[in-house]
Amino acid sequence: MARKICVVTGSRAEYGLLFGLLKEIQEDPDLCLQLVVTGMHLSPEFGLTYKTILQDGFEIHERVEILLSSDSAQGVSKSVGLGLIGFADAFERLKPDLLVLLGDRFEVFAAAQAAMLARIPIAHLHGGETTEGNFDEAIRHSITKMAHLHFTSAEVYRNRVIQLGEAPNRVWNVGALAVDNLKQVPLWSRNQLIENLNITWGNPMLLVTYHPVTNSEESPESQLKALFEAIDAFPNAKAVITKANADTAGRVINQLIETYVATQPHRIFAFTSLGQVRYLSMLQECDLVLGNSSSGIIEAPLFGKPTINIGLRQAGRLRTSSILDCEASKEAIIDAIKTGLSSRFKAQAKETASPYGQVGVAKRIKAVVKSMPLEGILFKTFYDLSQ
Repeated sequence: MARKICVVTGSRAEYGLLFGLLKEIQEDPDLCLQLVVTGMHLSPEFGLTYKTILQDGFEIHERVEILLSSDSAQGVSKSVGLGLIGFADAFERLKPDLLVLLGDRFEVFAAAQAAMLARIPIAHLHGGETTEGNFDEAIRHSITKMAHLHFTSAEVYRNRVIQLGEAPNRVWNVGALAVDNLKQVPLWSRNQLIENLNITWGNPMLLVTYHPVTNSEESPESQLKALFEAIDAFPNAKAVITKANADTAGRVINQLIETYVATQPHRIFAFTSLGQVRYLSMLQECDLVLGNSSSGIIEAPLFGKPTINIGLRQAGRLRTSSILDCEASKEAIIDAIKTGLSSRFKAQAKETASPYGQVGVAKRIKAVVKSMPLEGILFKTFYDLSQ
């Protein structure tokens, strides 16, 4: 009988990373893919991206509605509660042999809790990483402790998962799933992007993503004001902005983005969701990645693109020499953009080697989830580093 592998996805970025693994599972006759869709995928406000999943040829086995109209701390907490109830029902119907979860978002946190209580083994991807500017870090490490198999993107992260007490023979450094996308996703040309997105190209062209910094006391309004004023200091620049996720204050940020775009619609272009192909194509064609998204840390260096990483949201992640960190102030961002656009720094970025492994990540993960014996896997002892 085929082993039932259940995968949960709740956001566009997460789905883009999981795409190759989903295909690997779907095409293996010894595995049965069960896909559970939740969060932003089901929200008109965030682009109803579940439609993309269907267009890509996947069957959605369960839909778990959890998003409220509020992005306050109370609203996000209630979404986690709704998720816990919804995933409990979904997992009871699906009865998966193994649950695969990626990352650190609150939707995934709810799914992990439901699976743990239902005694469903969990395989966790991208554990051991740190994002010190967000409460997501605590979520990530919590999922690590609820999980039974671990797939990390770098050796330092594998060591950190072991440091958290996970047995070394259950932790694999497979690399980052984003690495696979460079070889598997057919990218568009600049002209295709211009036509499809209905934009005009700038010199320079900026790709901007800014998410809430949930551990910061500073308001998103002041942070976004500094970012927008910095962009305006380069009048020849044009920017494609991808909107924020459904995190605390995410809707506030998206409203500020819409207001900013309305003042300069000829050179600032915002999108709720670009999708995997268009986003990676923009990474390939842009001159600079700007903001505080993990894509600037992991994906942008794979394309040899300079990244200006603003503030503390991604603090603690592995860095390459193509990444410039700066404070969330107008002056600091302007100085960083000038450096990032310099011929010397752009040449340096092109020569950057990624610390996130080699192509074949999805195949390596699938090989383990397919062959790993599951009998007795729920029993875990705390691995002490002194052993």
